[in-house]
Amino acid sequence: MHELDYAHFHPASEREAEFIRDTIWKADNVELTTVGVDVGSSTSHLMFARVHLQRLSEALSSRFVVVDRDVLWRSPILLTPYRPDYTIDADALKSFFDGAFREAGLTPDDIDSGAVILTGEALKRVNARAIADLFAEETGKFVCASAGHNLESVMAAHGSGAVRLSKAEDKTFLNVDIGGGTTKFALCRGGEIVSTAAVAVGGRLIALDGDGALVRIEGPALQIAEDAGISLVPGAALEAGDRRALVRRMADVLVGAIRQEEPDALARDLLVTAPLDAAPRPDVISFSGGVSEYIYEREGDPHGDLGKSLAHHIHHALTEERIPYPVYDPGQGIRATVVGASQFSVQVSGNTIMVSDEAALPLRNVPVVRIRADLSGDIEPARIESEIGAALARNDIDPAETNVALAFRWEGLPLHRRLHDLATGLCDGLRGVLAEKRPIVLMMEGDTGRTLGHILKDEFDVGVDIVSVDGVQLKDLDYVDIGTMIHPTEVVPLIIKSLLFSTPDASAEASAASHVEA
Repeated sequence: MHELDYAHFHPASEREAEFIRDTIWKADNVELTTVGVDVGSSTSHLMFARVHLQRLSEALSSRFVVVDRDVLWRSPILLTPYRPDYTIDADALKSFFDGAFREAGLTPDDIDSGAVILTGEALKRVNARAIADLFAEETGKFVCASAGHNLESVMAAHGSGAVRLSKAEDKTFLNVDIGGGTTKFALCRGGEIVSTAAVAVGGRLIALDGDGALVRIEGPALQIAEDAGISLVPGAALEAGDRRALVRRMADVLVGAIRQEEPDALARDLLVTAPLDAAPRPDVISFSGGVSEYIYEREGDPHGDLGKSLAHHIHHALTEERIPYPVYDPGQGIRATVVGASQFSVQVSGNTIMVSDEAALPLRNVPVVRIRADLSGDIEPARIESEIGAALARNDIDPAETNVALAFRWEGLPLHRRLHDLATGLCDGLRGVLAEKRPIVLMMEGDTGRTLGHILKDEFDVGVDIVSVDGVQLKDLDYVDIGTMIHPTEVVPLIIKSLLFSTPDASAEASAASHVEA
């Protein structure tokens, strides 16, 4: 101890200085270890990643965004295991994923968040939900989503990079995701998806053993075979001529859909969604899914199915210009619909929210759909109803089966007439929510949450809980956790879990800048 005649300070020790720097950094930065699991018709795989989130630099912002992601480990591609009764072998899957954790040097306790996605034919298996629940129960940290055909189309287009490229290249992209049981189409323009469709054509509608005998035949394969005038018999060999006829007919269906033509009788039977819109026409085409690995010649070995043959016929359609578009390689093929990680972004609501009954909170893992209506001028209730229907269909969400959060951007003056018209459209578009007595969950950019919530409660007497939150930004493919209200500020904490898609590396960016010579 010593004394001086003037005020003075001692520099902190290096350890103290490091502690201070670390504390300051942690106030604005978050790092999470995440895992994404994809169980599909044909293949299953997973990836581990470390995600770095940073608080936005905007004044008083409480929102974190992803600024970096490192893929820690990618699993091998597993052919999705089936039992003789065509159910997915959950025990074999669990063994595969347990092995992946060991190979990656991680345990479930190391994982901060994750996503389990079931796609394609996997959704039809009687134990599909049990598979999703298996992972959810192991850590309690997973978003679990059964991706219907439209949502899978959206996921594939995002995951392949086509959505991003449609904005960067200022072109309309048609992404064609050819999987094991279905092919998904997504028209992308200006960074948005404007139309989706899916058809039951895929590379693994049949499976063959090492001797070429048929060991599994899916229903759509029988439809295609009947149309082609051939017979598929379990245990029998598939002759070369029959194989060509079968795959040629499959390719014809895909080419017609790509050309946005009126579907013929077989194509209509195989459609599992509405057809792709006739406009806009694409400028370029990209491929993803397992069959794309053959199209881009990154894979050459057959895997006891029709994937390689189907790619061969698509290649011919490109060279003969029956598919009249240049081909881009966005850099992601079979892994396009793997959700590389579940991204957390954290927000705090505005202070003009409305929660009709605090007992309704918390809400967990609520899927978000965003309506695209312009709310800056006059509001047409019928347009709002239509946009809600389109958003629910786009994301394959049935409000009778799950809670849903509706996201939108409010613009203009909060006049009662405008808010009343919006409330009318919301009630009409959310009839399924009201019928099932589920809560109305609204997430908006703007400061009208409280007023809109009270209009719904007091003037429309909706008869369900209302959670109307403002000051937040959400999009399709987000999932939101809404915490209990914080007093006396009367805000609610939100955790937003977004499906985070891969970004191609520099080499993939370069390949995307020029089309692939077919």
